Amino acid sequence: MGTLEVVSFFFFFFFLIFPDISATESDCSSSSCRYNDSIIRFPFRLDGRQPKNCGYPGFDLSCNNESTTVLNLPSSGEFLVRDISYDTQEIRIYDPYNCLPRRFLQLNFSGSPFNGVYNQNYTFLSCPVDLTRERFTPIVCLSNITHNVLATSSMNFARLMSNICNLITTVSVPLSWPAQSDQYGFSSDLSDDLLLQWDVPNCRDCEAQGGQCRFDSNASLKIGCSYNLQPANITQLPIYCELTSEHISILDRPRHLRSGLQILKIISLATGIPAITCSIGIVCYICFVDRDARRRRTHNLQPTPALAEVSLQPTDVVIGLDEPTIDSYSKVILGESRRLPGPNGITCPICLSEYCPNETLRCIPECKHCFHADCIDEWLRKNVTCPVCRNSPLPAQNM
Repeated sequence: MGTLEVVSFFFFFFFLIFPDISATESDCSSSSCRYNDSIIRFPFRLDGRQPKNCGYPGFDLSCNNESTTVLNLPSSGEFLVRDISYDTQEIRIYDPYNCLPRRFLQLNFSGSPFNGVYNQNYTFLSCPVDLTRERFTPIVCLSNITHNVLATSSMNFARLMSNICNLITTVSVPLSWPAQSDQYGFSSDLSDDLLLQWDVPNCRDCEAQGGQCRFDSNASLKIGCSYNLQPANITQLPIYCELTSEHISILDRPRHLRSGLQILKIISLATGIPAITCSIGIVCYICFVDRDARRRRTHNLQPTPALAEVSLQPTDVVIGLDEPTIDSYSKVILGESRRLPGPNGITCPICLSEYCPNETLRCIPECKHCFHADCIDEWLRKNVTCPVCRNSPLPAQNM
């Protein structure tokens, strides 16, 4: 039997004997819109990739054309997801058009399970440019050449400015940080992300114990907590080579874990995975032996070349981008809000340090990923791909 036949027989045997294991892992396994993005799991559900019974009502997410995670608030429209914290039950979102204050003017959480974490009333004012220029922080995306739009949490400042400014409205703004007094000025550009939380379903205790929430049954919205014993990938298989006391304690748990199907899955993992691991080792050994034998036969048939005929071949050296190309990528001076457009957080993916105001960042034009200028310059001198998405950047045009 050849190597290809052995490999084919192995995979046929695996899926024939353990079909339920593979099906279970793909039912409600974690998902995401792209690599290194927020992990989507219960109570959230990624539409089109996870079945409807994998998420709690009102927690549907989707992927847009740029493979960015999208949250649709029924009364306020679509927002992009920055990250999700399952242990604190918080989700951080931002406006796809980079004008979050405009969304605050009509923000409505009715019909959704979310609400603000830190809420603060802000008064929006429309003031003449000549009276507010270089004095206060305007909201640029709402302002024009004649009037600046200001937002303030100080009622005294709002009353003082009401003589020269037009009152737009006063709304409750869900901040990303606990509400504080305006210690850096009388107005704010409200450029931070929107931080929301959910109270139902309540999975905080389950997450704190290392478990994951799920539906207790398909017939109701009752929530249970599971401790997943199934490995996430093939590299974790050796962990489950024997039936430990932890497995036995799980077999003794009530209701769903006491069912015969769940017990069968645990026994299959405890007894079948060592055999699968051994089979993989045997297949690899056969492949290596067969390849080595063919190599030796080929070597014996070919004459040994004379020393005079041996020539050294040049070695290809892979280098990064040249300095003019690196310098053509745009630089950004980080503001006080530390906010960046596109798929960027507040941490440099290379040095893992948080960005600070007034730091110089450089952004790759194709994928819009940004880094500390010194970090990405050194990286691009040795590599030709983005450290995050691994795409090869093209020279910037008209930067």
